[in-house]
Amino acid sequence: MADVRTYSIIYVVLLVLGTAKFVFFELDQIFTEQMAITGTVILAVIKSLLIAGFYMHLREEPRSISYMMTIAVFMVFLLTVAAGYSIQ
Repeated sequence: MADVRTYSIIYVVLLVLGTAKFVFFELDQIFTEQMAITGTVILAVIKSLLIAGFYMHLREEPRSISYMMTIAVFMVFLLTVAAGYSIQ
């Protein structure tokens, strides 16, 4: 299990990434809307991986559980794409 220092560093990184997502949309002179959306999605993926890896302790679990979680997330993604396709 990670120590308090590691959790504090992860918390600060998550705080900085959350602030960066806000900055993308506020500095519209520098970032276009497409750049802001792309950057926000990339930062959201990074934040999700940090939260799942450290706070949900997936780094310490056997690899089979991590693979099962990855497959489950991929299946949810496929269902979302299928639902979006059926709405059109």
